[in-house]
Amino acid sequence: MLPSAAINDCEKFWRSCVDNAAIADVFEEMAELLEFRGENPFRIRAYRNGAKAIRELDESVAAILSDDSRKLSDVPGIGKTLVEKTQVLIDTGGLPQLDKLRGEVPEIVITMSRIPGLGAKKAAKLHEELELESLDDLRKACQEGSVAKLKGFGKKTEEAILDGIAIAQQAAERIYWSTGDELAALIGGHMKSCGAIVQMQWAGSYRRGRETIGDLDLLVVANDRDAAMDHLESYADTSQMIGRGETKISIRVGKAFQVDMRCVEPHQFGAALQYFTGSQAHNIHTRRIAKEKGLKINEYGVFRLDDGSQVAGASEEDVYAAIGLPWIDPELREDRQEFDLAAAGKLPELIELSDIRGDLHMHTTATDGKGTIRDMADAAIERGMSYIAITDHSQRVSMAMGLTPERLREQWAMIDEVRAEYDGRLTILKGIECDILERGGMDLPDDVLSEADWVLASVHYGQKQPRDQI
Repeated sequence: MLPSAAINDCEKFWRSCVDNAAIADVFEEMAELLEFRGENPFRIRAYRNGAKAIRELDESVAAILSDDSRKLSDVPGIGKTLVEKTQVLIDTGGLPQLDKLRGEVPEIVITMSRIPGLGAKKAAKLHEELELESLDDLRKACQEGSVAKLKGFGKKTEEAILDGIAIAQQAAERIYWSTGDELAALIGGHMKSCGAIVQMQWAGSYRRGRETIGDLDLLVVANDRDAAMDHLESYADTSQMIGRGETKISIRVGKAFQVDMRCVEPHQFGAALQYFTGSQAHNIHTRRIAKEKGLKINEYGVFRLDDGSQVAGASEEDVYAAIGLPWIDPELREDRQEFDLAAAGKLPELIELSDIRGDLHMHTTATDGKGTIRDMADAAIERGMSYIAITDHSQRVSMAMGLTPERLREQWAMIDEVRAEYDGRLTILKGIECDILERGGMDLPDDVLSEADWVLASVHYGQKQPRDQI
């Protein structure tokens, strides 16, 4: 039997795994499944309200439940039933009622219900009538005309479902930050031509520089909100207007990517930018610090708890200053010690493009590049670099006209000539991207490689070989 200390450590670890976000996710799923079953709307709303309350808490639910002097039910939106279920979740990591509901509502029904224009009832009918088990089954049924034959559907609905399947599948996929950056530049350029916009800034995971992003969030201050929203909707690649209210518009760009724009007041812009940039964990920590100082932070500003007066909000710098902290770079806002570093005045200085002094992987027109050696040298100088390495493909990559030993030595001779022209301005290294062959050998002889200043080794072929062989 484990000693009691070890058991306590295991329990603490287990409880730490069930965080506020996980609990909120469970309650939101409960609400969704209950809605499918046509349960009492008040019960459904209770789960949604509870999920929202727990997600916005500025401290751990587990910490509240483990403190005998406090009650989770004192948190607005969390009743006795949700407290009991939360305790079960923390103690066991699961919820029997949720497992039961999952068994009663097929996952494909839930998936289909999220297709634009297809709600819970129609999704359930499609599943029952056509015995669908996947979106591929649904697509095939639409293509065969089976959906249009069902009562309450028809040809137009069938066509809309086909379009919706593509949107639902692609919208669920995140895109690389670099792709989002290109899109943000295009949309940003379009929005700058709107005379009604006074101030604008991208927010969300794009601004935090996350590797992938799910959508784009734009905040604007406009002297005419309708004109600003009309302008976004008029973007050339807009494929669908998802929704529009008094202060927010959501559009779909291209096949599936969503772009949200919110219009805020000038005195709220900084607070809104801080809030919608996130991350959620960072914002929760920010709210906790504010509360300790007698303040409240939300997307509208920073307010005193005692009289509700606003003390900051126009700029992010003012928002952080109000809680005694310097401005924190968006890339650091993940609640990973940035608050401790900020309080100690030790926030790291982020690397900028201007800090990059060289590029050690460059291709030229000798293989699959688009610029000559001189083109690459000029581009490097323009970017403030002090050194580069020319590393074209080796001979194995025949589709890119990889270099044989003879052609490589000819290129190096050319580099020697170009080096003299750029002496004192740029160091140009003689390199090669040499393939690692399927049996582990190098694509070029050792005597050739020994003449290089810089060698990159890469695998282009045989990537599907067994792991031990690679």
